[in-house]
Amino acid sequence: MPTAEAGSPTEAPADRLDQIFEGLKQKSTAKQAIFRNTQMAFDCLRLVSQELVVELSRKLTPLDSSVLIEYRSINDMEFHIKFSGDLLVFIMHSNIVTFPDDYGPMSSAYVNEDFRRRFFGHIMAYNFMADSIKYQRLNDPGYLVGRLLVNINNHYFLEGVQQLELPDNDMSDNLITPEMMRLFVESAMIAAVNNDLIAPPLPEIQKISVKQKLENQQVSRGSKVGFSFSHEQVY
Repeated sequence: MPTAEAGSPTEAPADRLDQIFEGLKQKSTAKQAIFRNTQMAFDCLRLVSQELVVELSRKLTPLDSSVLIEYRSINDMEFHIKFSGDLLVFIMHSNIVTFPDDYGPMSSAYVNEDFRRRFFGHIMAYNFMADSIKYQRLNDPGYLVGRLLVNINNHYFLEGVQQLELPDNDMSDNLITPEMMRLFVESAMIAAVNNDLIAPPLPEIQKISVKQKLENQQVSRGSKVGFSFSHEQVY
């Protein structure tokens, strides 16, 4: 039965207060540290992306000034790289996550040595067609190219499409560095460039609805194929 009237505060037993305190002290403190690490990794990713865009622009402009490579900051947790007809969208998630015991690095000795290593910040890289954003074609798909997981020790786990140059996924050896971040961006760009648009078969575009026309949905638009994840990586 309730020990106080509805809405009245009651004093929690000391053992429960201790449990709450320990949970806050351990998990919450760890998650704040992981968030800061992820934020620093994302800032590093921004910097190497800007440097890469400048370098590529210097190489391409003398050859063809119409081929533009652009970096654009959206907010503290998102930036874009536009090149040719492709758009890479890098997004840092604000929450810290964990995974089932049988996923990725979770069963490794490195993770099991410290329960705080079971939590990760994560950064995603998506590939869109640049015109999908430009013309607000809301039904056009984007494709996840890679996901970077960052832990409390500033180590990372990178997973993604087979076109990425995935490193050895032993987290104990994978430390966040500018060189590693540049490799992540370069590999994502290579994967996007090499994955061409495929036009739909004629029977699929014989009819168009008024709604599609009003919403600027071009039914003849192509779609990317060829992105596939490797689900048989050895962790």
